[in-house]
Amino acid sequence: MHRSARTRKLAATLTGGALALAIPMLASADGSPIDSAAKAVEPQVIEWRRQLHASPELSNREFKTSEFIAKRLKGLGLDVKTGIGHTGVAALLKGGKPGRTIALRADMDALPVTEQNDLPFKSKVTTEFRGEKVGVMHACGHDGHVAILLGVAEALVKMKASLPGQVLFVFQPAEEGPPEGERGGAKLMMEEGLFNIAKPDAMIGLHLMASLNTGVIGYKPGPLMAGSDYFTITVTGAQTHGSRPWNGIDPITVSGQIITGLQTIVSRQIDITQVPAVITIGAIKGGIRFNIIPDSVEMVGTIRNFDRGMRDDIVKRMQTTATNIAAASGAKAEVKVRNEVSLPPVVNDLELTNRAVPLFEQLVGKDNVKQISLQTTADDFSFFGTEVPSIYFWVGVTPRDKDAATVPFNHSPLFYMDEAGLITGVRAMLTLTTDFLAR
Repeated sequence: MHRSARTRKLAATLTGGALALAIPMLASADGSPIDSAAKAVEPQVIEWRRQLHASPELSNREFKTSEFIAKRLKGLGLDVKTGIGHTGVAALLKGGKPGRTIALRADMDALPVTEQNDLPFKSKVTTEFRGEKVGVMHACGHDGHVAILLGVAEALVKMKASLPGQVLFVFQPAEEGPPEGERGGAKLMMEEGLFNIAKPDAMIGLHLMASLNTGVIGYKPGPLMAGSDYFTITVTGAQTHGSRPWNGIDPITVSGQIITGLQTIVSRQIDITQVPAVITIGAIKGGIRFNIIPDSVEMVGTIRNFDRGMRDDIVKRMQTTATNIAAASGAKAEVKVRNEVSLPPVVNDLELTNRAVPLFEQLVGKDNVKQISLQTTADDFSFFGTEVPSIYFWVGVTPRDKDAATVPFNHSPLFYMDEAGLITGVRAMLTLTTDFLAR
Protein backbone atom coordinates (compact mmCIF):
# COMPACT_ATOMS: atom_id res chain seq x y z
CA MET A 1 0.00 0.00 0.00
CA HIS A 2 1.46 3.37 -1.01
CA ARG A 3 1.23 6.33 1.30
CA SER A 4 0.45 9.77 -0.04
CA ALA A 5 2.57 12.87 0.56
CA ARG A 6 -0.15 14.02 2.95
CA THR A 7 0.19 10.82 4.98
CA ARG A 8 3.99 11.09 5.06
CA LYS A 9 3.69 14.67 6.24
CA LEU A 10 1.29 13.53 8.94
CA ALA A 11 3.83 10.91 10.03
CA ALA A 12 6.38 13.61 10.72
CA THR A 13 4.11 15.10 13.41
CA LEU A 14 3.83 11.86 15.32
CA THR A 15 7.11 12.06 17.20
CA GLY A 16 8.82 14.38 19.61
CA GLY A 17 7.13 17.19 21.49
CA ALA A 18 3.61 16.69 20.14
CA LEU A 19 3.39 13.27 21.75
CA ALA A 20 4.72 14.51 25.07
CA LEU A 21 2.15 17.30 25.14
CA ALA A 22 -0.83 15.06 24.32
CA ILE A 23 -0.33 12.30 26.85
CA PRO A 24 -0.67 14.31 30.11
CA MET A 25 -3.91 15.87 28.88
CA LEU A 26 -5.38 12.43 28.21
CA ALA A 27 -3.91 10.53 31.16
CA SER A 28 -6.24 7.98 32.72
CA ALA A 29 -6.20 9.25 36.30
CA ASP A 30 -9.62 9.83 37.85
CA GLY A 31 -10.94 13.27 37.03
CA SER A 32 -9.30 13.62 33.60
CA PRO A 33 -11.57 14.89 30.82
CA ILE A 34 -11.59 11.52 29.08
CA ASP A 35 -12.43 9.53 32.19
CA SER A 36 -15.10 11.98 33.27
CA ALA A 37 -16.73 11.87 29.84
CA ALA A 38 -16.58 8.07 29.70
CA LYS A 39 -17.99 7.57 33.19
CA ALA A 40 -20.87 9.92 32.40
CA VAL A 41 -22.04 7.77 29.48
CA GLU A 42 -21.22 4.33 30.93
CA PRO A 43 -24.71 3.51 32.32
CA GLN A 44 -26.33 4.37 29.00
CA VAL A 45 -23.74 2.40 27.03
CA ILE A 46 -24.50 -0.71 29.07
CA GLU A 47 -28.25 -0.17 28.74
CA TRP A 48 -27.98 0.32 24.96
CA ARG A 49 -25.85 -2.80 24.60
CA ARG A 50 -28.44 -4.89 26.43
CA GLN A 51 -31.30 -3.55 24.34
CA LEU A 52 -29.40 -4.33 21.15
CA HIS A 53 -28.36 -7.77 22.40
CA ALA A 54 -31.98 -8.74 23.02
CA SER A 55 -33.03 -7.62 19.52
CA PRO A 56 -30.35 -8.80 17.06
CA GLU A 57 -30.75 -8.65 13.28
CA LEU A 58 -28.82 -10.40 10.51
CA SER A 59 -26.71 -8.72 7.81
CA ASN A 60 -28.62 -6.31 5.54
CA ARG A 61 -31.67 -6.77 7.77
CA GLU A 62 -30.67 -4.33 10.53
CA PHE A 63 -33.85 -2.26 10.16
CA LYS A 64 -34.75 -1.79 13.84
CA THR A 65 -31.09 -1.44 14.78
CA SER A 66 -30.70 1.35 12.24
CA GLU A 67 -33.78 3.15 13.60
CA PHE A 68 -32.45 2.76 17.16
CA ILE A 69 -29.12 4.35 16.19
CA ALA A 70 -30.58 7.15 14.06
CA LYS A 71 -33.02 8.18 16.78
CA ARG A 72 -30.26 8.62 19.32
CA LEU A 73 -27.95 10.46 16.97
CA LYS A 74 -30.71 12.86 15.95
CA GLY A 75 -31.43 13.39 19.63
CA LEU A 76 -27.87 14.69 19.95
CA GLY A 77 -28.56 17.28 17.27
CA LEU A 78 -26.35 15.64 14.66
CA ASP A 79 -26.87 15.67 10.91
CA VAL A 80 -27.83 12.02 10.28
CA LYS A 81 -27.86 10.10 6.99
CA THR A 82 -29.64 6.73 6.80
CA GLY A 83 -29.99 4.03 4.18
CA ILE A 84 -26.33 4.05 3.13
CA GLY A 85 -25.45 0.51 2.05
CA HIS A 86 -29.05 -0.62 2.71
CA THR A 87 -29.29 0.01 6.47
CA GLY A 88 -26.12 1.95 7.29
CA VAL A 89 -26.20 5.14 9.35
CA ALA A 90 -23.73 8.03 9.35
CA ALA A 91 -23.66 11.26 11.33
CA LEU A 92 -21.31 14.23 11.24
CA LEU A 93 -20.25 16.25 14.28
CA LYS A 94 -18.74 19.64 13.45
CA GLY A 95 -16.51 20.92 16.21
CA GLY A 96 -16.42 24.50 17.39
CA LYS A 97 -12.96 25.06 15.90
CA PRO A 98 -11.47 24.36 12.46
CA GLY A 99 -9.41 21.23 12.01
CA ARG A 100 -9.14 17.83 10.41
CA THR A 101 -11.74 15.08 10.06
CA ILE A 102 -11.67 11.66 11.67
CA ALA A 103 -14.10 8.78 11.10
CA LEU A 104 -15.13 6.22 13.72
CA ARG A 105 -16.79 2.93 12.75
CA ALA A 106 -19.02 0.40 14.49
CA ASP A 107 -20.51 -2.67 12.79
CA MET A 108 -24.04 -3.61 13.78
CA ASP A 109 -25.14 -6.97 12.34
CA ALA A 110 -25.67 -10.21 14.28
CA LEU A 111 -25.12 -13.90 13.41
CA PRO A 112 -27.34 -16.96 12.75
CA VAL A 113 -26.46 -18.44 16.15
CA THR A 114 -28.81 -19.66 18.89
CA GLU A 115 -27.67 -18.16 22.17
CA GLN A 116 -26.88 -20.52 25.05
CA ASN A 117 -25.99 -17.94 27.70
CA ASP A 118 -28.38 -17.57 30.64
CA LEU A 119 -28.83 -13.80 30.71
CA PRO A 120 -31.84 -11.60 31.56
CA PHE A 121 -31.43 -9.97 28.13
CA LYS A 122 -30.65 -13.22 26.28
CA SER A 123 -31.63 -13.22 22.60
CA LYS A 124 -34.76 -15.22 21.85
CA VAL A 125 -34.99 -14.00 18.26
CA THR A 126 -35.34 -16.53 15.44
CA THR A 127 -35.43 -16.09 11.68
CA GLU A 128 -34.86 -17.98 8.43
CA PHE A 129 -31.35 -18.28 7.03
CA ARG A 130 -30.49 -20.28 3.90
CA GLY A 131 -33.86 -22.00 4.11
CA GLU A 132 -33.53 -23.04 7.76
CA LYS A 133 -34.99 -21.66 10.97
CA VAL A 134 -32.16 -20.34 13.11
CA GLY A 135 -31.58 -18.33 16.25
CA VAL A 136 -30.08 -14.87 15.95
CA MET A 137 -27.40 -13.65 18.37
CA HIS A 138 -24.87 -10.87 18.76
CA ALA A 139 -22.19 -13.54 19.12
CA CYS A 140 -19.38 -11.27 17.88
CA GLY A 141 -19.81 -8.20 20.06
CA HIS A 142 -21.31 -5.86 17.48
CA ASP A 143 -23.99 -4.83 19.98
CA GLY A 144 -21.14 -3.57 22.15
CA HIS A 145 -19.51 -1.79 19.21
CA VAL A 146 -22.70 0.15 18.50
CA ALA A 147 -23.20 1.03 22.16
CA ILE A 148 -19.59 2.21 22.47
CA LEU A 149 -19.82 4.48 19.44
CA LEU A 150 -23.13 5.94 20.60
CA GLY A 151 -21.47 6.69 23.94
CA VAL A 152 -18.49 8.29 22.19
CA ALA A 153 -20.85 10.40 20.09
CA GLU A 154 -22.68 11.65 23.16
CA ALA A 155 -19.41 12.47 24.95
CA LEU A 156 -17.96 14.33 21.96
CA VAL A 157 -21.14 16.35 21.42
CA LYS A 158 -20.69 17.69 24.96
CA MET A 159 -17.14 18.74 24.01
CA LYS A 160 -18.30 20.30 20.73
CA ALA A 161 -17.45 23.92 21.52
CA SER A 162 -13.79 23.17 22.22
CA LEU A 163 -13.41 20.36 19.67
CA PRO A 164 -11.33 21.14 16.57
CA GLY A 165 -12.33 19.58 13.26
CA GLN A 166 -15.05 17.04 12.51
CA VAL A 167 -16.00 13.52 13.52
CA LEU A 168 -17.82 11.19 11.11
CA PHE A 169 -19.67 8.41 12.97
CA VAL A 170 -20.16 5.33 10.79
CA PHE A 171 -22.57 2.55 11.78
CA GLN A 172 -22.01 -0.19 9.24
CA PRO A 173 -24.28 -3.10 8.30
CA ALA A 174 -23.32 -6.52 6.94
CA GLU A 175 -19.78 -6.82 8.31
CA GLU A 176 -20.40 -10.57 8.59
CA GLY A 177 -21.14 -10.63 4.87
CA PRO A 178 -24.33 -9.93 2.92
CA PRO A 179 -26.72 -12.76 2.05
CA GLU A 180 -26.03 -14.64 -1.16
CA GLY A 181 -27.10 -12.60 -4.17
CA GLU A 182 -26.88 -9.30 -2.29
CA ARG A 183 -24.24 -6.64 -1.74
CA GLY A 184 -23.52 -4.78 1.44
CA GLY A 185 -21.02 -3.71 4.05
CA ALA A 186 -18.20 -1.16 4.04
CA LYS A 187 -17.52 -1.27 0.30
CA LEU A 188 -21.14 -0.55 -0.61
CA MET A 189 -21.34 2.30 1.92
CA MET A 190 -18.36 3.95 0.24
CA GLU A 191 -19.78 3.39 -3.24
CA GLU A 192 -22.99 5.08 -2.09
CA GLY A 193 -21.19 8.22 -0.97
CA LEU A 194 -20.19 7.73 2.66
CA PHE A 195 -17.01 9.77 2.28
CA ASN A 196 -18.88 12.44 0.32
CA ILE A 197 -20.38 13.47 3.67
CA ALA A 198 -16.86 14.25 4.87
CA LYS A 199 -13.63 12.69 3.63
CA PRO A 200 -11.71 11.66 6.76
CA ASP A 201 -7.98 12.20 7.26
CA ALA A 202 -7.92 9.02 9.37
CA MET A 203 -10.29 6.30 10.55
CA ILE A 204 -10.59 4.23 13.72
CA GLY A 205 -12.27 0.89 14.38
CA LEU A 206 -12.26 -1.51 17.31
CA HIS A 207 -13.40 -5.04 18.05
CA LEU A 208 -14.42 -6.60 21.36
CA MET A 209 -12.61 -9.92 21.73
CA ALA A 210 -13.07 -12.95 23.98
CA SER A 211 -9.40 -13.84 23.52
CA LEU A 212 -8.32 -10.87 25.68
CA ASN A 213 -9.20 -10.19 29.29
CA THR A 214 -11.15 -7.12 30.34
CA GLY A 215 -8.97 -4.05 30.48
CA VAL A 216 -6.52 -5.35 27.86
CA ILE A 217 -6.04 -3.65 24.49
CA GLY A 218 -4.53 -5.57 21.56
CA TYR A 219 -2.81 -3.97 18.60
CA LYS A 220 -0.46 -4.76 15.72
CA PRO A 221 1.33 -2.40 13.32
CA GLY A 222 0.92 -3.21 9.63
CA PRO A 223 -1.08 -6.31 8.57
CA LEU A 224 -3.43 -7.47 11.31
CA MET A 225 -6.35 -9.43 9.85
CA ALA A 226 -6.46 -11.55 6.72
CA GLY A 227 -8.00 -10.85 3.38
CA SER A 228 -10.96 -13.13 2.78
CA ASP A 229 -12.52 -14.78 -0.27
CA TYR A 230 -15.67 -16.87 -0.59
CA PHE A 231 -15.60 -19.55 -3.27
CA THR A 232 -17.77 -22.35 -4.63
CA ILE A 233 -16.62 -25.50 -6.42
CA THR A 234 -19.17 -27.43 -8.45
CA VAL A 235 -18.21 -30.97 -9.44
CA THR A 236 -20.33 -32.54 -12.18
CA GLY A 237 -20.38 -36.29 -12.78
CA ALA A 238 -22.98 -38.73 -14.08
CA GLN A 239 -25.76 -40.10 -11.89
CA THR A 240 -26.14 -43.85 -11.50
CA HIS A 241 -27.22 -46.57 -9.07
CA GLY A 242 -25.12 -46.76 -5.94
CA SER A 243 -24.52 -50.46 -6.53
CA ARG A 244 -23.02 -49.88 -10.01
CA PRO A 245 -20.61 -46.90 -9.76
CA TRP A 246 -18.83 -47.93 -12.96
CA ASN A 247 -21.94 -46.99 -14.92
CA GLY A 248 -21.58 -43.35 -13.94
CA ILE A 249 -19.06 -40.79 -12.66
CA ASP A 250 -19.07 -40.30 -8.89
CA PRO A 251 -18.77 -36.57 -8.03
CA ILE A 252 -18.64 -37.32 -4.29
CA THR A 253 -15.44 -39.32 -4.61
CA VAL A 254 -13.97 -36.70 -6.92
CA SER A 255 -14.89 -33.97 -4.42
CA GLY A 256 -13.04 -35.79 -1.68
CA GLN A 257 -9.92 -35.95 -3.88
CA ILE A 258 -10.24 -32.24 -4.67
CA ILE A 259 -10.49 -31.33 -0.98
CA THR A 260 -7.28 -33.26 -0.29
CA GLY A 261 -5.59 -31.71 -3.30
CA LEU A 262 -6.48 -28.17 -2.26
CA GLN A 263 -4.64 -28.59 1.03
CA THR A 264 -1.38 -29.27 -0.82
CA ILE A 265 -1.53 -25.76 -2.30
CA VAL A 266 -0.77 -24.23 1.10
CA SER A 267 1.42 -27.04 2.41
CA ARG A 268 3.48 -27.70 -0.74
CA GLN A 269 3.06 -25.04 -3.44
CA ILE A 270 3.33 -21.56 -1.92
CA ASP A 271 5.98 -20.02 0.31
CA ILE A 272 4.24 -19.71 3.68
CA THR A 273 7.45 -18.46 5.31
CA GLN A 274 6.44 -15.05 3.90
CA VAL A 275 2.90 -14.82 5.30
CA PRO A 276 0.40 -17.54 6.23
CA ALA A 277 -2.54 -18.62 4.09
CA VAL A 278 -5.56 -20.86 4.64
CA ILE A 279 -7.92 -22.75 2.31
CA THR A 280 -10.97 -24.18 4.05
CA ILE A 281 -13.99 -26.09 2.73
CA GLY A 282 -16.84 -25.13 5.04
CA ALA A 283 -19.73 -27.08 3.52
CA ILE A 284 -20.30 -29.83 1.00
CA LYS A 285 -23.65 -30.85 -0.43
CA GLY A 286 -24.40 -33.66 -2.86
CA GLY A 287 -26.85 -36.51 -3.17
CA ILE A 288 -30.22 -37.26 -1.66
CA ARG A 289 -30.42 -41.04 -1.11
CA PHE A 290 -28.17 -43.81 0.20
CA ASN A 291 -28.15 -45.85 -3.00
CA ILE A 292 -27.94 -43.11 -5.65
CA ILE A 293 -24.70 -41.58 -6.89
CA PRO A 294 -25.71 -37.99 -7.70
CA ASP A 295 -25.03 -35.88 -10.76
CA SER A 296 -23.20 -33.11 -8.92
CA VAL A 297 -21.70 -31.88 -5.67
CA GLU A 298 -21.27 -28.30 -4.50
CA MET A 299 -18.64 -27.19 -2.04
CA VAL A 300 -18.26 -23.75 -0.46
CA GLY A 301 -15.25 -22.42 1.35
CA THR A 302 -12.92 -19.56 2.15
CA ILE A 303 -9.40 -18.39 1.37
CA ARG A 304 -7.51 -16.32 3.95
CA ASN A 305 -4.31 -14.43 3.12
CA PHE A 306 -2.28 -11.31 3.89
CA ASP A 307 -0.93 -10.56 0.41
CA ARG A 308 -3.06 -9.89 -2.68
CA GLY A 309 -0.45 -11.30 -5.05
CA MET A 310 -0.36 -14.54 -3.09
CA ARG A 311 -4.14 -14.59 -3.07
CA ASP A 312 -4.30 -14.39 -6.87
CA ASP A 313 -1.73 -17.21 -7.14
CA ILE A 314 -3.77 -19.40 -4.79
CA VAL A 315 -6.94 -18.88 -6.84
CA LYS A 316 -5.16 -19.93 -10.04
CA ARG A 317 -3.73 -23.03 -8.36
CA MET A 318 -7.16 -23.95 -6.99
CA GLN A 319 -8.64 -23.82 -10.49
CA THR A 320 -5.83 -25.97 -11.88
CA THR A 321 -6.04 -28.49 -9.03
CA ALA A 322 -9.83 -28.88 -9.12
CA THR A 323 -10.22 -29.13 -12.90
CA ASN A 324 -7.34 -31.58 -13.37
CA ILE A 325 -8.38 -33.88 -10.54
CA ALA A 326 -11.95 -33.93 -11.88
CA ALA A 327 -10.76 -34.58 -15.45
CA ALA A 328 -8.74 -37.58 -14.30
CA SER A 329 -12.04 -39.28 -13.36
CA GLY A 330 -14.04 -38.03 -16.32
CA ALA A 331 -15.82 -35.37 -14.24
CA LYS A 332 -15.84 -31.59 -14.53
CA ALA A 333 -15.09 -29.02 -11.83
CA GLU A 334 -15.82 -25.30 -11.86
CA VAL A 335 -14.25 -22.95 -9.32
CA LYS A 336 -15.98 -19.60 -8.76
CA VAL A 337 -14.64 -16.92 -6.44
CA ARG A 338 -17.24 -14.34 -5.36
CA ASN A 339 -15.19 -11.23 -6.07
CA GLU A 340 -18.08 -9.00 -4.99
CA VAL A 341 -17.55 -10.15 -1.38
CA SER A 342 -13.77 -10.43 -1.52
CA LEU A 343 -12.05 -8.53 1.30
CA PRO A 344 -8.53 -7.10 1.35
CA PRO A 345 -6.44 -7.56 4.53
CA VAL A 346 -6.80 -5.15 7.46
CA VAL A 347 -3.54 -3.18 7.51
CA ASN A 348 -2.88 -0.69 10.30
CA ASP A 349 -1.15 2.55 9.37
CA LEU A 350 2.27 2.41 11.05
CA GLU A 351 2.37 6.04 12.16
CA LEU A 352 -1.14 6.00 13.62
CA THR A 353 -0.39 2.76 15.44
CA ASN A 354 2.90 4.00 16.85
CA ARG A 355 1.10 7.10 18.06
CA ALA A 356 -1.69 5.06 19.66
CA VAL A 357 0.42 2.62 21.67
CA PRO A 358 1.69 5.06 24.33
CA LEU A 359 -1.82 6.48 24.61
CA PHE A 360 -3.19 2.97 25.22
CA GLU A 361 -0.50 2.43 27.86
CA GLN A 362 -1.57 5.63 29.61
CA LEU A 363 -5.17 4.42 29.60
CA VAL A 364 -4.86 0.84 30.82
CA GLY A 365 -1.24 0.41 31.90
CA LYS A 366 1.71 -0.90 29.92
CA ASP A 367 1.16 -4.50 31.07
CA ASN A 368 -2.36 -4.43 29.61
CA VAL A 369 -1.33 -3.39 26.10
CA LYS A 370 -0.48 -6.45 24.01
CA GLN A 371 0.90 -6.78 20.51
CA ILE A 372 -1.13 -9.54 18.87
CA SER A 373 -0.12 -11.92 16.12
CA LEU A 374 -1.42 -12.08 12.56
CA GLN A 375 -5.08 -13.10 12.60
CA THR A 376 -6.72 -15.22 9.90
CA THR A 377 -10.11 -13.77 10.76
CA ALA A 378 -11.26 -10.95 8.44
CA ASP A 379 -13.14 -7.67 8.63
CA ASP A 380 -14.34 -5.41 5.84
CA PHE A 381 -13.08 -2.41 7.80
CA SER A 382 -10.16 -3.10 5.45
CA PHE A 383 -11.99 -1.24 2.65
CA PHE A 384 -11.84 1.97 4.66
CA GLY A 385 -8.13 1.40 5.19
CA THR A 386 -7.51 1.30 1.45
CA GLU A 387 -8.87 4.86 1.20
CA VAL A 388 -7.52 6.61 4.31
CA PRO A 389 -4.89 5.90 7.00
CA SER A 390 -6.57 3.76 9.63
CA ILE A 391 -6.09 1.92 12.89
CA TYR A 392 -8.05 -1.09 14.08
CA PHE A 393 -7.51 -2.52 17.56
CA TRP A 394 -8.96 -5.10 19.94
CA VAL A 395 -10.52 -4.64 23.37
CA GLY A 396 -10.80 -7.55 25.81
CA VAL A 397 -14.16 -8.61 27.27
CA THR A 398 -13.36 -11.85 29.12
CA PRO A 399 -13.57 -11.41 32.93
CA ARG A 400 -10.25 -11.20 34.73
CA ASP A 401 -10.93 -14.42 36.67
CA LYS A 402 -11.31 -16.41 33.42
CA ASP A 403 -8.63 -17.77 31.10
CA ALA A 404 -9.08 -15.84 27.86
CA ALA A 405 -7.25 -18.58 25.97
CA THR A 406 -9.88 -21.22 26.78
CA VAL A 407 -13.23 -19.41 26.95
CA PRO A 408 -15.66 -19.67 23.99
CA PHE A 409 -14.40 -17.44 21.18
CA ASN A 410 -16.39 -14.90 19.18
CA HIS A 411 -19.12 -16.52 17.03
CA SER A 412 -19.80 -19.13 19.73
CA PRO A 413 -23.34 -19.51 21.17
CA LEU A 414 -21.58 -19.10 24.54
CA PHE A 415 -19.71 -15.90 23.62
CA TYR A 416 -19.82 -13.78 26.77
CA MET A 417 -19.07 -10.10 27.15
CA ASP A 418 -17.88 -8.59 30.41
CA GLU A 419 -19.58 -5.22 30.14
CA ALA A 420 -16.71 -3.56 32.01
CA GLY A 421 -14.87 -3.86 28.70
CA LEU A 422 -17.29 -1.38 27.13
CA ILE A 423 -15.88 1.53 29.11
CA THR A 424 -12.38 0.61 27.95
CA GLY A 425 -13.61 0.88 24.37
CA VAL A 426 -15.23 4.25 25.02
CA ARG A 427 -12.09 5.63 26.68
CA ALA A 428 -9.84 4.34 23.91
CA MET A 429 -12.00 5.78 21.14
CA LEU A 430 -12.30 9.14 22.88
CA THR A 431 -8.57 9.28 23.51
CA LEU A 432 -7.51 8.51 19.94
CA THR A 433 -10.14 10.86 18.51
CA THR A 434 -9.35 13.90 20.64
CA ASP A 435 -5.61 13.32 20.33
CA PHE A 436 -5.78 13.16 16.54
CA LEU A 437 -7.93 16.28 16.23
CA ALA A 438 -5.84 18.24 18.73
CA ARG A 439 -2.67 17.89 16.66
